[in-house]
Amino acid sequence: MGKTMTDARSSDGSPNGRQPDQVRIFDTTLRDGEQSPGISLNVQEKLEIAHQLARLGVDVIEAGFPITSPGDAKAVSAIAKAVEGPIICGLARTSALDIDAAWNAIKHSERPRIHTFIATSDIHIERKLQTTREDVIGQARAAVAHAKEYCDDVEFSPEDASRSDVEYMAEVVRVAIEQGATTINIPDTVGYTMPHEYADIFRRLYELVPELENVVVSVHCHDDLGLAVANSFAGVMAGARQVECAVNGIGERAGNASLEEIVMLLRTRRSSVGLDTGIETREIARTSRLVSRLTGYPVQPNKAIVGRNAFAHEAGIHQDGVLKDRTTYEIMDATTIGLQTNQLVLGKHSGRHALRNALEEMGIRIDGQALNTAFKRFKEIADKKKTVTALDLEAIVSDEIREQAEAYNLASFEVHDSSVTVPSATVSVTTPEGETVTGEGSGDGAVDALLKAINAATGRPAVLKEYHVDAVTPDTDALGEASVLIELDGRLASGQGVSTDTLEASGRAYLRAISNAVAGVTAVGSVSERAAAEADTDA
Repeated sequence: MGKTMTDARSSDGSPNGRQPDQVRIFDTTLRDGEQSPGISLNVQEKLEIAHQLARLGVDVIEAGFPITSPGDAKAVSAIAKAVEGPIICGLARTSALDIDAAWNAIKHSERPRIHTFIATSDIHIERKLQTTREDVIGQARAAVAHAKEYCDDVEFSPEDASRSDVEYMAEVVRVAIEQGATTINIPDTVGYTMPHEYADIFRRLYELVPELENVVVSVHCHDDLGLAVANSFAGVMAGARQVECAVNGIGERAGNASLEEIVMLLRTRRSSVGLDTGIETREIARTSRLVSRLTGYPVQPNKAIVGRNAFAHEAGIHQDGVLKDRTTYEIMDATTIGLQTNQLVLGKHSGRHALRNALEEMGIRIDGQALNTAFKRFKEIADKKKTVTALDLEAIVSDEIREQAEAYNLASFEVHDSSVTVPSATVSVTTPEGETVTGEGSGDGAVDALLKAINAATGRPAVLKEYHVDAVTPDTDALGEASVLIELDGRLASGQGVSTDTLEASGRAYLRAISNAVAGVTAVGSVSERAAAEADTDA
């Protein structure tokens, strides 16, 4: 095992006042996670996820990559101003413009961090950057020095570290530390390495750069070969004390290391590895649901920790064992990740005060117009359901967060469907300009007819790529939660909708996807500009 003291030491000898067995959780759901194809989060959605990440207890929130678009910069700034507790981090390449944009977005945070990066592998230096090793060292030196002028907390990443020449990468890392970097992240950018190889990289770096003893050393692993969590764990066991990960493992390509998996690995095997995090694990399930709901990325049933089958037992011998003693087949208690949250809470006679109290018990605080809007929606749902559960409230509030004044919204719809006639639909849609437009359509089924009518009303030729409907709770009167992925003018965008009527939920989801696609095209001068800026963001 390699060195373990990686944080800058405080007067009491512990790293930054923390014990050496404490692993920091750096959450990149809102940066690397949001780069997943089709994810389109607005400012309010990002802010809600950030607040939940703070409740979860993450140490760092990488809120975005501000230079990529005014919308991303606005979201990062909103998070920096409103979210307390975690460090708020903005990503930047080594250009001065990137670093300036990152600082302008995060400067209102009580605990700001600039994260700057440049590739150190020869294939990236020669093919992507089309420069030299010497130039990369110069850029790294200038970038960290520039970032340090703005804030004390600066993170540096040698992109594609796992495919870099270790001796050369050590030079770049040493330069970054000399210029004041307080965190050094060693990313497996393309998910190529294996656990023993990754651990060897850290051991060699500690030998070549003794100064690593005085900074936080971090891991950032991708899951292209299914090894993101295993590699992250190997890096931690080799001395790293920060793990960069994302809720539900979302991210570029096959995704990032899954936050819930690395956290519960360390918590469940704490007695063996002697390491833990400061995460409030009872918030894991809720965080997973929120991220899945707002991004439109469903969690696979057999996903470790948060999949719906993670604590299910089908085989008779397993069921018998669990009934006799839960630990025969369960190494974790479902309550430790917050799964027991579906208690009945409200009915149709409940008032505004009861709703607010129920939401506050769930960690959701809303007042004023936001509470009035949520209460109106709650009443609509409560009139259709006998009881409204905590899971229903989560879905309702998340759905309201998605509402945008300047977007396409479903005003009304009418669908005719039977086994002997072609399904048809008529819709009324409110446009971003506040006008009401109508459209008609027919199709293979009720949903197909409804979506074609929406295309006719909006004049937007969206193409449905993916469509999912799930029940929020297992009841027969459950809320239906629809999630769609569309392609419009060459851009992928997702949308979600919630209603007791699955057709209404589908229509709401489809219109939100269209709104997100349109907003994504017009938010920046050109789509290619944003794509070019995001091309390097797997640090």
